[in-house]
Amino acid sequence: MTFPRTEQWSVRAGDAAIAVLDIPADANRQRRFEIACAMTVQALDNSASPWHELRVYCDGQLQWQRRVATQQPAAFDGLDFRFQLSIAVGRRARIQAESHCDGARRLQLQIDAEETGPSSFRVEPDGQNR
Repeated sequence: MTFPRTEQWSVRAGDAAIAVLDIPADANRQRRFEIACAMTVQALDNSASPWHELRVYCDGQLQWQRRVATQQPAAFDGLDFRFQLSIAVGRRARIQAESHCDGARRLQLQIDAEETGPSSFRVEPDGQNR
């Protein structure tokens, strides 16, 4: 049994408020991904109560959100979220990370998707999984 090379997708949005990662469809196989979304912020000098928030959506559905106080003084602070995603044959997926903050500035927003190995299988033209 031969497995295809695993896929890796990523987007680095820098200090933008929104990052979008599109994983294209595969007409022949189901795939499973480990998705990692992360934001990094830095509290502004003299901020009274800085906070930051990360929201993660998959195909428009909210998967996770969290708002926390931003540590200060500190070089940086952040939030991250990981989850597993199965994508059916012929389907694509859109991951969106939204970052919000007050009294802090965004340093980095990123999304990474890494296919998780041999759980992927091919669907042959005769409909048999291999």
